[in-house]
Amino acid sequence: MSDKRHERPYQNVLETVGWTPLIRLNKVTRGIRTPVYGKAEFFNPGGSVKDRIGLPIIEQAEREGRLKPGGTIVEGTSGNTGIGLAIAAALRGYRCIFTMPDKMSQEKVRLLKAFGAQVIVTPTAVPPDHPDHYVVMAKRIAAETPNAILADQFYNQANPEAHYATTGPELWEQTEGRITHFVAAAGTGGTMTGVGRYLKEKNPKIQIIAGDPVGSILTEYWRSHGANKIEGTPYKVEGIGQEKIPGTLDMRLIDEFHTVTDKASFAMARRLTREEGLFVGGSSGLIAKVALDVARRVNDPDAFVVTFLCDTGERYLSKLYSDEWMRENQMLDTERMTLAHVLNTKQGESPTVVSIAPGASVRQALNLMSVHDVSQLPIMDGAHCVGSVSDWSLSQKSLDNPKLLDATVSDIMDAPFPTVDGDQVIDVVVKLLSKSNPAVLVQEHSVVQGIVTRSDMLHFMMQR
Repeated sequence: MSDKRHERPYQNVLETVGWTPLIRLNKVTRGIRTPVYGKAEFFNPGGSVKDRIGLPIIEQAEREGRLKPGGTIVEGTSGNTGIGLAIAAALRGYRCIFTMPDKMSQEKVRLLKAFGAQVIVTPTAVPPDHPDHYVVMAKRIAAETPNAILADQFYNQANPEAHYATTGPELWEQTEGRITHFVAAAGTGGTMTGVGRYLKEKNPKIQIIAGDPVGSILTEYWRSHGANKIEGTPYKVEGIGQEKIPGTLDMRLIDEFHTVTDKASFAMARRLTREEGLFVGGSSGLIAKVALDVARRVNDPDAFVVTFLCDTGERYLSKLYSDEWMRENQMLDTERMTLAHVLNTKQGESPTVVSIAPGASVRQALNLMSVHDVSQLPIMDGAHCVGSVSDWSLSQKSLDNPKLLDATVSDIMDAPFPTVDGDQVIDVVVKLLSKSNPAVLVQEHSVVQGIVTRSDMLHFMMQR
């Protein structure tokens, strides 16, 4: 690839589509001998690989006379194809109407509207032949709208042909013909078919490997050579996987299929962002996870694995990059927080445990709590907690009977605080804390190391 690509101005933004960089992955591949490179498709002007097919689909319809000036482009899309079409349509003067399943991110809906497209959101949980399915609805809208075409990315051969003409040759040139494994995923199948066909023609030994979300039907269809007809189940990764076999996918080109869970896909996408500086979506995480597994298995420094980084993570700020959304969908592993973590966050000049002996007076206990600014004390007989007192309880009793100020704390003490090991998870400890039991003692190897109160626990949880 020439380092002078941007030496002269372009006539329009569509000329910047393609020739995306190939970037080596360094941190997520630690311990893997096989080099892995990512084809960074988010460098395209619309932020995804689907920019490559927008203009070719429109130009084909123009050549065939199906799309005339002032016409409308209709498509069922997960978002990225719509954006690629919308960019090209903006320059060519066409209207766009897109249908999208409701599982897609709001960022994609807003972006399509920013380009002037009309967006119709459809339910995700309907069969592929249902009238409300996003593809079926798009076909109906195209048929009912004057001077409109259906882009038909799932069956339009302009889709894989665009990748045969651009993406495949780019990879061959960028790798100097050394590519040994190409890892991608099928939504429409256009990328895998176009790139796979080109690379296999150059070198039949190149392995074309597909990643697939758990819940998609593609993996089982490929493994059974179409013999097993299964129904898909819902999954969260956007833009890849299928509930119906697309006409633009040539499975004969694929050497392996691997399935990946949503959780693993999103975790890898977040790692690529935080460790490699590559801000990508969930489909890229899924594909990268497969690529790393392949590279680890190949274990050959002379091999050359290319993974596909389909789109930008900006499309998913409200989903996989939202900790709240990830927690709601049980996809974020929370750190195992223990009582020792809480104890280590406590600050102050007080001793590790402010305690008092059973023979001390109530007056001494109240003074000790005032000096150290604590509201309760364990009563310690050597290494054992034999009771407890609180400022509220002592103050109330002393006001009612001032003579109790000179009584010993053992005479009016409350129950001892529970003693809990420091490696106990905080969820369990929280259940022990109550108005009648305001603190727990933390021990390690049967030696008390500190005290955690209800106030300490609340402060810790607020910080988290």
